[in-house]
Amino acid sequence: QVQLVESGGGLVQAGGSLRLSCAASGRTFSSYAMGWFRQALGKEREFVAAISWGGGSTSYADSVKGRFTISRDNAKNTVYLQMNSLKPEDTAIYYCAASRRNIAAVRSMDLASWGQGTQVTVSS
Repeated sequence: QVQLVESGGGLVQAGGSLRLSCAASGRTFSSYAMGWFRQALGKEREFVAAISWGGGSTSYADSVKGRFTISRDNAKNTVYLQMNSLKPEDTAIYYCAASRRNIAAVRSMDLASWGQGTQVTVSS
């Protein structure tokens, strides 16, 4: 089972960009599909993006499609979320997650591990 640590959150103005990173421990990182989720204050946790174990397939929530990009570097045991054109409604705690299965499993929250989260705040 991998352990996940997110970083890169912070405060940014609307229209700005941030890149989140999620560092994973363990030698089996490349066998996991990975995903990003977010939870705004008072709301349920929601899917943001997912990437297959090899990086060849990705999936996005409609709300972030065209603005966010998920990627991974298996040599560095790290998955990234590049967030551009940020909006105040993107404000949330962002969580990294790992699934032993596939992108569909990530989207359905069939997950083996969660990170502790990193706060992203977008000011208007």
